[in-house]
Amino acid sequence: MGLMTRAEEALKFYFNAAAGVGAPPRLQAAMAHAVFSGGARIRPQLCLAVATACGDDAPELTNAAAVALEFMHCASLVHDDMPIFDNADFRRGQPTVHKAFNEPLALLAGDGLIVMAYQVLLRAGRQHPERLLDLMDNLSRGVGLPYGIVAGQAWECETTADLAQYQRAKTGSLFVSATCAGAIASGHSPEPWAPLGAFLGEAYQVADDIRDVLGDVASLGKPVGQDTLNERPSSAQALGLDGAIQHFDGLIAQAAQAIPDCSCRDMLRQLVMLESERLVPKSMCESYRKKGLDLQGPKAKKSSSALAR
Repeated sequence: MGLMTRAEEALKFYFNAAAGVGAPPRLQAAMAHAVFSGGARIRPQLCLAVATACGDDAPELTNAAAVALEFMHCASLVHDDMPIFDNADFRRGQPTVHKAFNEPLALLAGDGLIVMAYQVLLRAGRQHPERLLDLMDNLSRGVGLPYGIVAGQAWECETTADLAQYQRAKTGSLFVSATCAGAIASGHSPEPWAPLGAFLGEAYQVADDIRDVLGDVASLGKPVGQDTLNERPSSAQALGLDGAIQHFDGLIAQAAQAIPDCSCRDMLRQLVMLESERLVPKSMCESYRKKGLDLQGPKAKKSSSALAR
């Protein structure tokens, strides 16, 4: 079974099991819309891939850890899209939850998915209590303060932000949690796997910055130009597009190099390289170069928000 198929099947199984019978139908539908409207599932795939490399001796716990990560990610997207933040109409090519339902249900759907993430872990981890504690702590660190995705979102509310710190928190932290979760679920130390998540997570945010400038709604699955509109820190603005693309390529190379020696190293490298091409297709950059677009972009002003690395 491929990683994507395994992730999708696990998401359906654990969502239905956690939702149970008798929940408010529209809330359950809003939560399902948030989870099952598409997505690359890169975080759960990373978790599953690392677990495979570590022996995957508790596959049910691995599946639960992967699902919990994706539920947290989907919850963050629901909240991020709401009018109080990005006010986005589309996500993954579909109407956002607050557009498909309403704002109160979107808020509750995000909250519900956060609780469901821990619920899934708790139920699956009863047979491995020592691993469960570490998985709970790992997920909490990827979400909360001081360096989790909540902190990353909050940096957008500050007057100044360090770009590297912002990107590590908003996107990188949950990638680190994903690689570490695969090791923890299999009874291995997570430390050797953290750099892979860190490099890939930062690359993912840089790619999002690039696509926000170069992409279109059809390819990105959400509105473009949001970084400029919302005055958010952006690699494309700080480094220029050429600089951001070079930085992305460097992070992908570092991610591939950071994979520990294991029997699945080639599989993991292939996953990293496939994600690289999906995130920033070479054809996209070449197309805009042929059109004469200045990929240097605006030079970043040197200030506390221009974010020295």
